[in-house]
Amino acid sequence: MCCWLAAAGFASAQKAEALLEKAAAAYEKAGGISVQFAANLHGESRQISESFEGTIRMKADKFVLVTPDIRTWYDGSTQWTYMVRTEEVNITRPSGDELPFTNPMTLLRTWKKDFKPACIGESTVGEGKMADDVSLVAKSSGQEVETVELQLDRATSLPARMTVTMKNKLRSVIRIDKMQTGLDLPDKLFTFPEADYPNVEIVDLR
Repeated sequence: MCCWLAAAGFASAQKAEALLEKAAAAYEKAGGISVQFAANLHGESRQISESFEGTIRMKADKFVLVTPDIRTWYDGSTQWTYMVRTEEVNITRPSGDELPFTNPMTLLRTWKKDFKPACIGESTVGEGKMADDVSLVAKSSGQEVETVELQLDRATSLPARMTVTMKNKLRSVIRIDKMQTGLDLPDKLFTFPEADYPNVEIVDLR
């Protein structure tokens, strides 16, 4: 029985790895990507429960994220986070295990180092299209991101839904409503446009 369970677990991990590699290849091939999404954040310990919509544009490991309260630019090493309410910009250099909570799509490129994959079933995306569901579980208890569940659209191999659970039990569910690929996105798009925010307070935390 133990051998059968071990074999089943190995097969599940192999299938999940193949699906994730296919998703990573689709992401690379897509070039510049623009996504409209809806998100829900929930954390019982912090009494957080909020829903919002936003957009994110991505190219390789760069992205710019816009939500009603926060705007984030990441150029591959430096991150600028603008708080709309306080008009403050924090400059950081996020670690690899911090980035997936801001942009879970980064895991398509980096999951092998810190996560163990498994298949958890199949589901449907809008209009009855089939999807494969894959989970990623942190290899170490010290990682900021504890688990990730990805719903991979079989038609595109790209995520249609992502659920990220942090070590502090803050849970983020992201549903992708619209995705455009093959866009020509200039590198300057992913750096903070300081001239557009002349009155902000800049806090350099690097």
